[in-house]
Parts: sequence; structure tokens; C-alpha cells
Amino acid sequence: MSLNKTFGSMLIIAGTTIGAGMLALPLASAGLGFATATIIMIAIWALMTYTALLMLEVHQHADPSSTLNTLAYQLLGRKGQTIATLAMFFLFYALCAAYIAGGGSQLSEKISTWTGTTIAPQIGAVIFTVAIASVVSIGTHSVDMVNRILFTAKVVALAVMLGLLLPHVQGQHLVEMPIEKGLILSALPVIFTSFGFHGSIPSIVRYIGIDIKALRKIMIFGSALPLMVYILWQLASQGIMGQPQLIANTTLGAFIGSLSQLLHNPMVGQSVSIFADLALATSFLGVSLGLFDFLADTLNRGNHLAGRGQTALITFLPPLAFAVFYPQGFIMALGYAAISLVILAIFLPVAMVRAQRKTVKNQSAYVVKGGSLALGIVTIIGIIIIAAQLLQMIGIIPAVG
Repeated sequence: MSLNKTFGSMLIIAGTTIGAGMLALPLASAGLGFATATIIMIAIWALMTYTALLMLEVHQHADPSSTLNTLAYQLLGRKGQTIATLAMFFLFYALCAAYIAGGGSQLSEKISTWTGTTIAPQIGAVIFTVAIASVVSIGTHSVDMVNRILFTAKVVALAVMLGLLLPHVQGQHLVEMPIEKGLILSALPVIFTSFGFHGSIPSIVRYIGIDIKALRKIMIFGSALPLMVYILWQLASQGIMGQPQLIANTTLGAFIGSLSQLLHNPMVGQSVSIFADLALATSFLGVSLGLFDFLADTLNRGNHLAGRGQTALITFLPPLAFAVFYPQGFIMALGYAAISLVILAIFLPVAMVRAQRKTVKNQSAYVVKGGSLALGIVTIIGIIIIAAQLLQMIGIIPAVG
């Protein structure tokens, strides 16, 4: 297996994971304290890596080009395929809505600063959506070219941002304990969604082939890189600001402004802001392209100008409507996406592995360790994450952001 392919695939996993969800982490875990937030992130990383390995166990007995829909149909029947399709549909729309809401808010603030006039977040959302929709509607090649440029710039901005922030970390902020235990449940959906990369697994398997040894390295190390970046990001944000300051910042714009003001260094705010913009743009590009192709295939829209135009409207108008009516809904939409991601990244892999292990008796086949006990524990964690999101929806526990 080509080392270049393996390394490239790790970066695909890392790039899919390190997106706009990272920006919500300090706000989602504001009342937890650094140690508690770090423990939860490590636990979520282990959970998501485990279920990614379950997906590899399933893929080894299928054609390398198989998608989640195909695998679900083969192992779980038409009902399983329907659940997988609906979950994918909702997840894509929820993520697009989150990115439009977040990107629109940031863009409107920048335009207001540059022009000296007040621009509503709704106007920013429309401009941001039209820009991304134009690139996506042209085709995958244009997305690839634009994404390469943005991702390279994102890595540079991340390095500059952390380099500026980490020297100002204060130890007393890092030992703060959770303000209340209920905040742990509140933070779970957003932290969980920030580790979502499972939609990329079929593409990686198709690219690499059924090479389990290489694929295991890709899943483990590709997902470990975002974990390390997230811990450094939490160290910087929670080490510079105390819990009351973090909790007071309920939007991304306010959080970025507070960092810059606190350190009296405009470069801090600029680097965080640039990274935020790039993270939102690259995440939105990737997710909306997936939704665009998914809808084009599902609705049998042609690849001609009229067909792509119709697909673009169906792809971008619903999440844009969400962002216009709920301009502060960035973190809320990420939380709603957690329900679909639990189905796609936990329930479906567990169900497919259970079904496959009953029929496949190949002694030399790759089997993820842990047996039925591990599958049961993972399922219970998935139920807890969904319960946390539902409790937020009905107001029993506080919603972050």
C-alpha cells in the first residue's frame, strides 16, 4: 500500500473532522472546566474510532465501492436502508444549516466593520450561501480546487492562532471544575458531532481498497490528529478565559472579539477569525457537495445546466431558510445533527456488525475486539447522547450557546 495514499487518507479523515464544529467546543464546554472537557473528548474520540473500525469489519466482506446505503440494504434489508437514507438526509441538512448560520453571522460582522454600516446576519447568510453554492454547482473539480487552497490556508491560520494564544494560558483557569453536572449532558451532542468523519469512510475504502491493516492506521491516526488539535484549542481558550467569561460569550463573534480584547492583540482576533471563516467554508463546501450529489442521485436530476440548477435550489434553500429565521442557530443546529450522526456512526455500524457476525464464520476475517459487551456499551452511549439532545429540545437541561 502506497505510503502517500495512506498519509493522504489520514489527512482526509482529519480534514473532515477539523471543521466548524471545533469552533463550538469552547462555548459548548464553557462550564465544564478543561480537565472534564478533555476527558469527554478523549472518550468520544475512542467511541468514534471504535465504530469506524466496526465499519471496516463490515466493508471487508463487500465490494470496495459499496456505500452506506448498499451495506445497510445487504445486511439490514429495506428498512435499514431507509433509516440510513433518512439519517444521512437530515444530517447533511442540519450541518449545512449550522454552517450557513455561523458563516452568515461572521460575514455580516466583517462587512459591517469594513463598510461602517450595519448588515443583518440574514444578509450575510444569503451572500455566504450564494458564494458556496456557485462553487458546488459548477462541479466536484471546482470544489476540489477551491478546497485545496482554503485547507492549506486553514492549517497556516491554525498554527498562527495557537502560537499566539498558548503563551497566554493561565494555570488557575485549567483547574476549574464543572459549574453543574447537568452541563456535561448539555455539551455531549456538540462534542460528539465535532468528531464526525464516518461519512468519509466509504470513500477512503474505495480509494485504498480492502487493506484492513492500512485502513486501521488511517482511522486511528486520522482521527487522533483532530483530538490533539481540539485539546490544544481547549487549552488555549479555557486557559485564557475563566468560566464566567466563556459562558458570557454565546456567539462565535462575541467569543472571538473577547479573545482579542482580553490579550490586547489584534492579531489574535484576526487569526482566530480567519481560521473560523476557513473552517466554516471548507466544512460547508464538503458537506454541501455531499448533499448536492446525494440529492442529484436520489431525485434523478440530470448533469445539465437546468438539472444542476434544480439540485442547487433543493440543496441550499432549506438550510438557508433555517439560517435566516434562526441566525444564532449555529450551535443548536450542530446539536440537532448529533441525532442523525448517532444513527449513522453508532447504531448502524453496531447493527450491521451484529448481522454480519451471525452469517460470516471466516476465521481469518478481521473482527473488532470487545465482542457483544462492547457493542452493548457503545449502543448505550448512543442512547445517552440522543437523550441529552432531546432533553435540551424540551428544556429540561440547558442548551449550550
